[in-house]
This record gives sequence, structure tokens and C-alpha cells, in this order.
Amino acid sequence: MDQIDALEAERRNLLALAYRVLGTVADAEDAVQATYLRWYRLTGVEREQIVNPAAWLTRVAGRVCLGHLGSARARRERYVGEWLPEPVPGESAITASVPVDPLDRVSLDESVSVALMVVLESLAPAERVAFVLHDIFAVPFAEIAETVGRTPDATRQLASQARRRIRERRAGAASREAHDAVARAFAEATATGDLAALIGVLDPDVVLRADGGGKISAARRPVFGADRVARFLLGLPHLEPAATIEPTRTPEGLAFLVRLHGRADSVISVDVAGDRIVAVYMVRNPDKLTLWR
Repeated sequence: MDQIDALEAERRNLLALAYRVLGTVADAEDAVQATYLRWYRLTGVEREQIVNPAAWLTRVAGRVCLGHLGSARARRERYVGEWLPEPVPGESAITASVPVDPLDRVSLDESVSVALMVVLESLAPAERVAFVLHDIFAVPFAEIAETVGRTPDATRQLASQARRRIRERRAGAASREAHDAVARAFAEATATGDLAALIGVLDPDVVLRADGGGKISAARRPVFGADRVARFLLGLPHLEPAATIEPTRTPEGLAFLVRLHGRADSVISVDVAGDRIVAVYMVRNPDKLTLWR
């Protein structure tokens, strides 16, 4: 394999990394493209001085993503309604990554769950980059330090802070089996219109967030409380009688793909803690459903 082939082989890993940092496939693809553009702009002499091109690409991709996150706040202020990360199917290039030690690390599946991605959105940009690079992609702190512009010790602290905040926010998260059992009960109650049964699988403080991006109808503010969320969900079929709901596999477990006239209309996923749903996420923005079509 020549150097060009070897470099292109890294594209899949870089896309997986960039998505975990940025939250959408389009942004991840842009970041990867910018990373390769920087490589091809190097002179021949500069490239020869790079001992490990794959590691160089990873560092640059992290730096590109960090810059993107730094300006994301202004973009989000212009976003119409709630912003949610893009859901991905159970099998896609996004779920791939370099091998990692399964002990003391976030699993590859969990690392692209909507619930965890929502938590990652709450982290400071440098924390998020440090956490993703180290805890998911096993990049050494010395290399991450070059990416975030900190010392290795400071970078280690960034990842530790991120890890602590994630553990606090994800405390009590259900196992895959428990998640799927509750998701099936949720689907049955929704399909039969059983208000009491639906309320029974929702946490009293459940919150529903919907992302239409201003391009398609969606609740622009979160819906709070089991009764209000249940009534909101049971009212949806009346708005789109032709819609069909299909159970589908996502990295976090069972979710639901809504089709309208055969076309992917939205993806509904749930966050389960114990035996109750604590959050419902509905992504309808067509720009965030590209992998489902």
C-alpha cells in the first residue's frame, strides 16, 4: 500500500472521530476534508519530516474540530428550535474507530448514542476534544496536548473533568437489555394509544426534545413531565396519519424510524435510567437524516 492509499485508509477513522466531537455527519465530513487539504498543502520536504502521517492527521483533525466547536455557539444561537446531535444507524462508517481497550473506556456504541452525545454538547470544547481523543480513540495525552494547546498534565485534567461530568450525567443509565425492554413497552403504549401505560414507562421528570432545524415542523421548546410528554406523543399520529413507525437498531439500542410516504421523516430515541424513560429525542431536521435514506 503506497502512502496515498494509507492516508485515505485513515478517512474512516477520522470521520468517526470528527462526528463524536462535532455531532453531525456534515460537519464531520467538512472537518475531514479540511484535514486532508492541510496535508496536501504541505511541501514534499514537510511531509517527509512527518514520521507518523496517521497520527499527524488525527492531531490536525482534532485541531480543526476544536476550531469548529469554538464558533459553534454563535451558530447555535441562530438555530431554530432545539439542536440535537445527528442520530446514526447501528451499522455505519460513523460507528467505526481504531481499536481501544474495553476496560475503563466508553464503548464504541455508547460513544455515538444520542444520550451521550447530548452530554458531550455540555462540555467545553477542549474538554470534549480531550475526552474523545483519549477515552474513545486512545490517543496519548502528549499528542492531545499539541492539539488543544495545553501541557500534557493540563490535558489529562481536561479529560478527567469531562469523564467526571459524563459519569455524573449518565449515572443510572440502563443496560442495553433494560433499555430495549422499556423502549418496546414505550412503542406498544404509543401504538395502542394507552395513555396510562405510556405515562407508566416515563419518568415523572421526563423531557422531550425535538429538532426540526426550522425546516420541518417540530416542538421548538422542550416538553416537560410524563403527562405532557405522553399526550404530546399520542397526538402525533393525528398530525401525520400516513406515517409509519419501524423499530430500528442504533448504537444505543432500540429506536424508532418514522417514515412518511416511504421517506425517512424522523428518528425517535429514548434515554432510559432504571426502568423509566428520562428523555425522548426526536430528530426531524432532514439534514440530519442523510444516513437513513
